[in-house]
Amino acid sequence: MTRVSIPPLVDIGANLTHESFAADFADVIARARSAGVERIMLTGTDLPTSHEAALLSTQQPDLFAATAGFHPHVASTFTAEAATAIAELATRSEVVAVGECGLDYNRDFSPREAQISAFEAHLEIAAATHKPLFLHQREAHEDFYKILSARRADLVGGVVHCFTDTRAALEAYLDLDMYIGITGWVCDERRGKDLQEIVRHIPLDRLLVETDAPYLLPRTLKPRPKTRRNEPCYLPEVVTRIAECYGCEFDDIARHSTLNAHRLFTLGMGHAEKRR
Repeated sequence: MTRVSIPPLVDIGANLTHESFAADFADVIARARSAGVERIMLTGTDLPTSHEAALLSTQQPDLFAATAGFHPHVASTFTAEAATAIAELATRSEVVAVGECGLDYNRDFSPREAQISAFEAHLEIAAATHKPLFLHQREAHEDFYKILSARRADLVGGVVHCFTDTRAALEAYLDLDMYIGITGWVCDERRGKDLQEIVRHIPLDRLLVETDAPYLLPRTLKPRPKTRRNEPCYLPEVVTRIAECYGCEFDDIARHSTLNAHRLFTLGMGHAEKRR
């Protein structure tokens, strides 16, 4: 597979409010742009990061968009006041999705009852504001699917971000007309083998790509970066590996994932539309 130029890409999930980017934020953005990343969605995982993501998105609306929510790891801190604040953020134009929200039974950093309560509250906010969801699920498929499917009729849609689950889980989410986000997990020769087999079953009109920076640095990068910090500039590596799994061209994955991101999150088509 060869490519002359890099089509515009959308990184639908990057935690650029993370402290590891504070010292060289401008350089990180410059590298992303040079790598063909035209839009970056900044993930809100609690109240401070949601506010910061929204602020950055108002300052650079041509590049950034934001999500607002509480990661299940911090669901125990999701108070009524926090719910009100997230609901207010979700009404803003720069906030294009509600979340990160969902369930994580892998680590259980918050009690499961608290995770479920916070998840249900986020679904309420998404339904009320008509914003799509930015969803997290790890080792919690049964409860996650039950809760999500019960409210699906009230929701405009969403993405199950950083998907790493089974073929059966994938089919269940596709049956709910969800989009599927794929990260550098697919580049991992150790724990990503199952995903490498599953990913080609995602319809191209439901595929989204993301780095989840600073996490999940693609292990296929050559030469290896000096640090383990992931960046949006490495998104083409994720797209390359996905294309290999599909047996198609890089440009096919790039084009479809970018159009899907604009469609789901109403980002405005910009350069992506002009290049069609």
